Amino acid sequence: MVDPVPLASGRDADVFLIDDRRVLRRYRNGGDVAAEAAVMAYVGSLGFPVPTVYEARGTDLVMERLDGRTMLAALVAGELDVLAAADCLAGLHRRLHALPPRLGAPDDARVLHLDLHPDNVMLTSRGPVLIDWRNATEGPADLDVALSAVILAQVAVDGEHPLAAPAATLLEAFLDRVGGGLLTVLGDALTLRRNDPALTTTEREWLDAAAALITGRFPA
Repeated sequence: MVDPVPLASGRDADVFLIDDRRVLRRYRNGGDVAAEAAVMAYVGSLGFPVPTVYEARGTDLVMERLDGRTMLAALVAGELDVLAAADCLAGLHRRLHALPPRLGAPDDARVLHLDLHPDNVMLTSRGPVLIDWRNATEGPADLDVALSAVILAQVAVDGEHPLAAPAATLLEAFLDRVGGGLLTVLGDALTLRRNDPALTTTEREWLDAAAALITGRFPA
């Protein structure tokens, strides 16, 4: 393999360009990518849009290089309407949760991404593609939806965040599309989010306000 070229950095991983069809995603703090590669291969085999994985070893995933940009970048650039983004996010949840669970999971469980938000959706020439499957597991579909809502709400309630206003609009539209079933597992979603080691102290401080914003959308 040629020496990879730095391409992007996230909270816990760096992405390097290998060539015109492959990128390397490398986690900085250890861990094994085998489980992530396995769930990507599974949902991909059922037609769900994920990057093709070419190699998975240790902390390294060699994957398909996607064209296009993230949904977040498209929203910021004014290239994507907020309502269209909400349709896309809700649609990805519906498509993912329509898949059967993997062997060994309860029949009523579904594959959960648990980090489905605009910065993890690539808008490509073949349609939206969901990336970053490190948190994926099986469980109740509403938990996946609730966690997406919490992530959006955290931005919406942070008055100093430059994307607070569009995040609030996107959250409202997203909740209109997914309904209030997520309220039954909202507490579990908040616990997952609170325990995310990548979160800053400030982001954790916004969780109660985020929960209030979500519940306020569905008055009793």
